[in-house]
Amino acid sequence: MINLTIDGQRVSVPDGYTILQAAEKLHLKIPTLCYLNIEKIHFKNQVASCRVCAVEIEGRRNLAPACATPVTEGMSIITNSRRVLSSRRKNLELIISNHPFTCLTCLKSTDCELQKLAWEFDVNIQYMRGDRMRHDQDYSSAALFRDPNKCIMCRRCETMCNEVQTVGALTAFGRGFSTVVTPAEKNPIVESPCVYCGQCVSVCPTGALIGHSNIRQTWHSLFDPTKKVVVQVAPAVRVALGEEFGYPAGQIVTGKMVAGLRRLGFDAVVDTTFGADLTILEESDEIIERLKSGERLPILTSCCPGWINFVSYYYPTLEYMPSTTKSPQQMTGAIVKTYYAEKMGWNPKDIVVISVMPCIAKKYEASLPNEQSYGLRDVDYVITTRELAKMLKEGSVDLRYIPEEEFDSPLGVSTGAGIIFGGTGGVLEAALRTVYERLTKTNLENVNFTALRGFEGSHETTIQIGDRNIHVAAVSGLGNARQILDKVVSGEEKYDVIEIMACPGGCVNGGGQPFTQNKDEVVTARLQGLYQIDRDQDIRKSHENPQVRALYQEFLGEPGSHKAHEILHVDNFVHRDTKEKVT
Repeated sequence: MINLTIDGQRVSVPDGYTILQAAEKLHLKIPTLCYLNIEKIHFKNQVASCRVCAVEIEGRRNLAPACATPVTEGMSIITNSRRVLSSRRKNLELIISNHPFTCLTCLKSTDCELQKLAWEFDVNIQYMRGDRMRHDQDYSSAALFRDPNKCIMCRRCETMCNEVQTVGALTAFGRGFSTVVTPAEKNPIVESPCVYCGQCVSVCPTGALIGHSNIRQTWHSLFDPTKKVVVQVAPAVRVALGEEFGYPAGQIVTGKMVAGLRRLGFDAVVDTTFGADLTILEESDEIIERLKSGERLPILTSCCPGWINFVSYYYPTLEYMPSTTKSPQQMTGAIVKTYYAEKMGWNPKDIVVISVMPCIAKKYEASLPNEQSYGLRDVDYVITTRELAKMLKEGSVDLRYIPEEEFDSPLGVSTGAGIIFGGTGGVLEAALRTVYERLTKTNLENVNFTALRGFEGSHETTIQIGDRNIHVAAVSGLGNARQILDKVVSGEEKYDVIEIMACPGGCVNGGGQPFTQNKDEVVTARLQGLYQIDRDQDIRKSHENPQVRALYQEFLGEPGSHKAHEILHVDNFVHRDTKEKVT
């Protein structure tokens, strides 16, 4: 342990701690902009570029960045001297002098960390004036857009993209005042290896990286009397939406969320979790078929579009491995425009399907040319958890003060297995619950595959199903996915089933979720919320969902049928060279 003093207070911290971490032990808040710490994925951004966290160290001439300066024995630190506060203010004013004053129209307004610091430092006048950066905005992607003029060179996105996700889509380009974080050669984002996982958006402190908004298109559809507007909501949304209304992270607001959506005017409110149960029926059929034949193993889950982009770009030789099932979002949309349309007597051409997702990659997925059924797009527009919160507030709906309501039947009936799709390991755990019973013809008493759960990295285990041992892995974060896939390619490890989610922790940590600086605590709380819903469900196995059973009896036939393949599967995944054709 290292003993030191901060503002006259003694503290002992482990060797290797920074001044910033030591100050946190004393509940001393040192302002930061470029720093980001997510301990559970062993990620720290310590480029010390903003210098807003400067502190004074006794015996040293120069101020030091608290986020990147390790503590030493006997160190004496001052965090609030006149010199320190003057330096912090000056650095903040320099950053602001090179920032566009478009706060009223910026999509990150009120969530912008630079904006909050300016308020806390009482910087309400542009004290420094001069030349500013001038870069082109990038609207090329269907999922996110870039405004480099709002970049403060904190390099969080670069670290997240390159070191955590190992995608390598962003890098610093140029020198001096002309430096910009951009895809290689300042190309548009669609010409980069970006997979649209959205993790760069989730860590950007300003509005330099943000998801495309589909709020206007959604309102336009709701106000069109010729349309039937159906909204579906992903599992991870219900344990995060409440944060935008003052609820603690992980608070389950399912019933209030449904009621709020009805007040906005949607003709039907259905649950993407129904689509998750449907996904398990189709995917488990594939898993069993491949296990019996021993071919095309391991089978890889295909629910996460960011992950599918990653394997298409970096591991094209493995493109035969992912399941051909559509994601729950696309399945639900396809069933709404076929089966549900028939039951309601609606013309499929008059139906608009809106998805509420925790992920901006879902915007890209919905726009892909192969995600359609019988000539109609499965999903028309995707809004994120953050966008739904804005729409509710715009529509004078406060979740705290409305009674709970139920999803519309039949596509609102779901199981605990479908719910846990929102967390890492959940898709695999849900699949195993069904695969076990279908292969053994016996009842699975304990449905909790806890070895697959947890925010950190990857989990591997062997499950005995009948007389066979099934080697499985659940991975979150693309950097961890790369490690697993390298083992597959080299033959170092043999797996039967692998679940991969692009975002660390899974969909609960998607790029469309409410912004937070306490990543570890918040993501863990959201995961716990999902598992609480699962525990409370009467039915916890996807194949026991009565409405999914009815869907097969009345419409699809059986899992893997010709009709199921027509509506619920894709023949092949879209390759990178088709990205420019996305509408």
